[in-house]
Amino acid sequence: MRTLVIGGGGREHALAWKLKQSPQVTEVFVAPGNAGLDTLGSVVPIHHADIVEMADFAENVHVDLTVVGPELPLTLGIADEFHRRGLRIFGPTQAAAELEGSKVFAKRFLESEGIPTADFKVVSSHEKATAVADSGELGWPLVVKADGLAAGKGVIIAADREEAEAAFQVMFEEKSFGSASDQVVLERCLTGTEVSFHVLTDGEAFFPLASSQDYKRVGEGATGPNTGGMGTVSPSPLLSKELQQRILKEIVVPTLKGMKGQGRPYQGVLYIGLMITDEGPQVIEYNCRFGDPETQVLLPRLDGDLFELLNAVIDGKLSQVHPRWHHQAAVCVVMASEGYPGKPTTGRTIEGLDAAAQVPGVTVFHAATKSEDDVVKTTGGRVLGVTALSPNLPAARDHALEAVNAISFEGAHWRRDIGQDVIDFLEKS
Repeated sequence: MRTLVIGGGGREHALAWKLKQSPQVTEVFVAPGNAGLDTLGSVVPIHHADIVEMADFAENVHVDLTVVGPELPLTLGIADEFHRRGLRIFGPTQAAAELEGSKVFAKRFLESEGIPTADFKVVSSHEKATAVADSGELGWPLVVKADGLAAGKGVIIAADREEAEAAFQVMFEEKSFGSASDQVVLERCLTGTEVSFHVLTDGEAFFPLASSQDYKRVGEGATGPNTGGMGTVSPSPLLSKELQQRILKEIVVPTLKGMKGQGRPYQGVLYIGLMITDEGPQVIEYNCRFGDPETQVLLPRLDGDLFELLNAVIDGKLSQVHPRWHHQAAVCVVMASEGYPGKPTTGRTIEGLDAAAQVPGVTVFHAATKSEDDVVKTTGGRVLGVTALSPNLPAARDHALEAVNAISFEGAHWRRDIGQDVIDFLEKS
């Protein structure tokens, strides 16, 4: 069987890596790929947003399964294009993907379905945003979110009036996020612990994937601006069986029922960003694809055939498969470029990859890399996801950091505290 993985980041490296392990998969294509994906399959130079060209390629080479990594092609309707041609693709339709494509749609959907989330207002101008902030109805800090896709950077947490004004300037005047900030969501800031919750669904049946926890802030101790994710751990002890059941009942079931009721049946993976508050779990955001870097810790723990699992979703036979999870823990530490999450410095030579791969249980997932004359160089902000699978969380964290220390490129930075809060929690409980 031939598979095509769309995308070129760490999530896509993890997806291709796991699909390659299936005895049913004979060939893996990746578009547009990266230096790490070169070793797993055939890299195809098609941008992930070129949905017609991507469908042409899948049709011409007789791809048996296409798996979409990033959100942009889903919101552009790549699943719809493949369906029209009778091609098999894993991912929701354009209508269903609006859960991620528009934060305004998502918040209004949450409100209409009675799903717990932060209080919010939608504004379309600097003046209206200022009026809401000055009213104090959402309190401080104030969360400012661009409506559309912004590569994980369209969220600003304003601590006070001065920071809110700067955020409004970025959104409405400087147009740093382009048309994504034509509308802006202002939210009450939730307090608690942030966790990631992934659910696979064929539109009817569903089941949750293993628990994981993401680290969004760039600096240690959860300081500095938000990023696309500086690391992850799995499992997360904060998600007890009782809490997971509550999430399924109060959030997942009404989400899938509500989407079906709106004529937008959801099929694929639904990744829900949650804040575990004193009042219970509340939705921060929806994502219509596997998380990044959550996928880098989930797939190493999956004890089963990913190809078989994704096909069961497409065929509406999810209830007939029963995936299991390794009892081991996984930790991913992201190595980022100088300047990230702002403008990253690129073109830096990466050394030590072979040495890192020798650390027990470590897999280095490439995200923003390219190969030039057998030399691997950086091409973006989040460069590598250094992942360790070990018998327990402290060992996984130690091995991941050991591997990170074996790798070097000028200006590299990473968080050394990934997983430390979870380890502290386990020691106290």
